[in-house]
Amino acid sequence: MPDKIDLKQFIDGGNGISTIRSSEVFDGKNFRGWNGIKYKAGLSNKNTSARSLSMNVATVAPGAIAYAHIHDGFELMLYIMQGKVRHIYGKNLEHCLDNQAGDFIYIEPGVPHEVYNPSDSEPVVAVVARSDASEWQNIIPHP
Repeated sequence: MPDKIDLKQFIDGGNGISTIRSSEVFDGKNFRGWNGIKYKAGLSNKNTSARSLSMNVATVAPGAIAYAHIHDGFELMLYIMQGKVRHIYGKNLEHCLDNQAGDFIYIEPGVPHEVYNPSDSEPVVAVVARSDASEWQNIIPHP
């Protein structure tokens, strides 16, 4: 899943500490999208020397769905900052879990899941941390 934006342009610092300033993160032009989710410029091996971590902020628009997928070989943690999100998950997507602002979520490697924003007016905004510095490279669609 190729990036359309050079993420190094948002980095301040270097030589051991890299920063993305909040005022420079999102102006409507510098977001990236994957599977129905928009991501602000974050930190990964695309703009730091990270080897096993990535972190960014994701927004799921009202009614949007990130279709079923699997995180191949990496863990994921989310902190829901705004809105409500529904995860449909399991081998046959047989389980359902709703979360809301203030909730922390952990997703084990290899668990098939689909992300859905059930609201017709409020986006879901979440901090996303992965144990994979490449972000999306190891995400596999689930049939």
